[in-house]
Amino acid sequence: MASTNHDIITQLRQEILQLQGFRPPAPGAAVDLGLGPITDAFPNSVFPTGAMHELISPLRENAAATGGFMAGLVSALIVSGGVCVWVSAARQIYPPGLKAFGIEPDQVVFMDLRREKDVLRATEEALQCEGLAAVVGEIRDISFNDSRRLQLAVEQSRVTGFLLRHNPRYYQPVAAVARWHITHLPSEPDPGMPGLGHPRWNVELSRVRNGRPGNWQLEWQAGRFLCRPRQMPVEQENPHRLTG
Repeated sequence: MASTNHDIITQLRQEILQLQGFRPPAPGAAVDLGLGPITDAFPNSVFPTGAMHELISPLRENAAATGGFMAGLVSALIVSGGVCVWVSAARQIYPPGLKAFGIEPDQVVFMDLRREKDVLRATEEALQCEGLAAVVGEIRDISFNDSRRLQLAVEQSRVTGFLLRHNPRYYQPVAAVARWHITHLPSEPDPGMPGLGHPRWNVELSRVRNGRPGNWQLEWQAGRFLCRPRQMPVEQENPHRLTG
């Protein structure tokens, strides 16, 4: 009886996760983004692909750090030859800089539109295209209902979506499986080498649906993420982070 009850509870948990946007990857389809211990923060210790992720950068200086970190995520998603669509009305990313994260120019289709409502519409339509590896939408503010439409789109197409929200005016919850806050950290040059070191970030998951929020320090090195030991309290690293 105990075993039967355990099986029932496990099955119910899996069904609830699927209803909330977490679907187990198909056999052989799991993607390792190289996030190390961050992956354990998600249900079943699996980075949720085929879902919406929200990345918030409240300050201008956070925008470059957020774009760089997300480029690393996209790089892992398109490593097998997929294509990413990047939609914005005021693009913050510098396309040639994506090569530093292993992304070739022909792997990203940029759509530069005039109005944010056009960005929202184009992002939703792109998320419905099953052949894409990822879709990025730079949207400052979005209502819960609009975000829910995006989540419903990815549940059908299994495309991974990212909402980049630079300097948003509202911080109400949206239909995303995770809310990320990325801030830059000082790089460390390699021993005996002059100049700057590898890109480094403080990565905070402030919200993870059915997961465990936390903070980590990551570095981009040799085409992959590398988890670094913490060096200072998070209050000192990111004093301007807005919760919510």
